[in-house]
Amino acid sequence: MDKKELSAAAAAFIADSEFNRVAETAALRPNLAGMTIFESPLMGFAWARDVFFENLRHPAAIGPHFRLPGEWLAEAETVISFFLPFTEPVIVSNRREPDQPSPEWLHARVDGQACIEKLSTHLVEILTRGGHSAVAPSLSPDFWTRSKPVASDAVPGYTSNWSERHIAMAAGLGTFGLSAGLITEKGVAGRLGSVITSLALPPDSRPYTRHDEYCTYCGVCVKRCFAGALSPDAPKNKEACSLALAKTRERYHPYYGCGKCYVLVPCERGIPRR
Repeated sequence: MDKKELSAAAAAFIADSEFNRVAETAALRPNLAGMTIFESPLMGFAWARDVFFENLRHPAAIGPHFRLPGEWLAEAETVISFFLPFTEPVIVSNRREPDQPSPEWLHARVDGQACIEKLSTHLVEILTRGGHSAVAPSLSPDFWTRSKPVASDAVPGYTSNWSERHIAMAAGLGTFGLSAGLITEKGVAGRLGSVITSLALPPDSRPYTRHDEYCTYCGVCVKRCFAGALSPDAPKNKEACSLALAKTRERYHPYYGCGKCYVLVPCERGIPRR
């Protein structure tokens, strides 16, 4: 089993899976039934013992609570990351209203996450059948996220012990933008997932040296953010972003989302030119 076979398996799953289409029974509008959520995935591969992962334990990155690949899977050799770009209908729909997510985007955010979980499980099963150990950290009972900080420990708020965006950067898929999204060759408008395996595969190169190398700091995403969470001079205000998402959850429950900083921006569909 090699990288080409795994990439082909992921692409076939996204092309054929019912989970990559809005179910008729769940459609927020009748005409959205059957809408495809994701395009074919981008795949990246990193060596599980790459020092890049150790560096993520620095407080300036994620922090000491970040779990290394070998802590999820003792025999870890490779970390597989995938980026699923949203389809054109999802992206175009969310360009319209300035302060509310489109129904298409709501489906992409919530139903799309369910699709990512199914793809992650599918890859784990393929690897296991091939005689290799594998785990998807985001589906592990050891995975956690935190919103508000807790006074009793040093873990900051709005963090987790595994970050799909940082993992994708380690695997050569892209770098961070001012919006805190990951800019890939297919843009920032999409979702990420990952799997750790004992299968040893050649790591992909990282064609960048800075964490923000693909961002031009044009500031368009700052203007697009109706929550006021973005600034050209400061890190993303995660609390402001979270509060805005919570309001959409109240309005569209069980759906939620935003994504305004991912559309109508130069990095929407690719790496922006300087």
